[in-house]
Amino acid sequence: MPDPRPPTPGFEPLRTERFRLRALRAEDAPDLHRLVNDWDVAKMLARVPFPYPRPLADEFIASTHVSMAAGSAWHLAITGQEGESEVLVGCVGITRDPESRAAELGYWIGRRFWGHGAASEAAGRLLRWSLANLPIDRVVASALLENAASQAVLRRIGFRESGMGEREFVSLGGARPVRLFEARREDVGAPALAASGQKPILLVAACALIDADGRVLLARRPEGKAMAGLWEFPGGKLHAGETPEDALIRELHEELGIEVQTACLAPFAFASHADAAFHLLMPLYVCRRWTGRPQGREGQALAWVRPEKLSTYPMPPADVPLVALLRDLL
Repeated sequence: MPDPRPPTPGFEPLRTERFRLRALRAEDAPDLHRLVNDWDVAKMLARVPFPYPRPLADEFIASTHVSMAAGSAWHLAITGQEGESEVLVGCVGITRDPESRAAELGYWIGRRFWGHGAASEAAGRLLRWSLANLPIDRVVASALLENAASQAVLRRIGFRESGMGEREFVSLGGARPVRLFEARREDVGAPALAASGQKPILLVAACALIDADGRVLLARRPEGKAMAGLWEFPGGKLHAGETPEDALIRELHEELGIEVQTACLAPFAFASHADAAFHLLMPLYVCRRWTGRPQGREGQALAWVRPEKLSTYPMPPADVPLVALLRDLL
């Protein structure tokens, strides 16, 4: 007999140490209603009424399928395991702003699961996924002025306070003051400054692989790395005792599965960039000959880009000045 349930949208669940973030399903409605129809939960959420009508849970779940299919929002169930059973813990969502390269993060956790770090674990995971996989540069969030717990969660996962504002809260019957937050790639997982306040020099080698059609290979930094979601020239940090050429030969094999000879690496330009925690020095090499077909062996997306299109790909600040030089060369 065919399954009468509507298919789950094509979203690969995200996993954390304890939880799974997946698309909401119609059968989640009773548990969702039970958890969110709680004054202590609803009063902290801007768009949630109280009491929360049971049919609204069905409507909300159906709407998440539409927005996910449209690529405008991802509202996900946070689930955990209790024995052999999957248990709904809460919800977390990210909504893109169609007018800018920004998105808004929101979440709630059922009262039964408070105090166990569920919000930080789930919201932090979706924040990192969003910056790595969506065409956005920043994520915003807000919390009621009196909601110190939610503010602490946002700070813990990388958000910076950006000011004060007001939002309409349906359950509270009007506007209430909120604290505003913002996170960019450099805020998420950024290393702390050295106690001395002096920045170490970070030496990184990069390579512009150029194919027979004059296109340049760019790699997108995968989730879990600093500045995830930005496009860059392949390469990486030098190990102790390595020359830039040795580092590139190693990195291009590890990242792309190709073999490159030292004689095929031509020094071209370099970038010098001050980061919050270090100063980056990056020589850029040009390579037109290699063995093998480049593949993203670390989960990174690849793109062969014509020189005039390079500037349309968002890049780390250190890579940007090199684009014009490379375009002039080609």
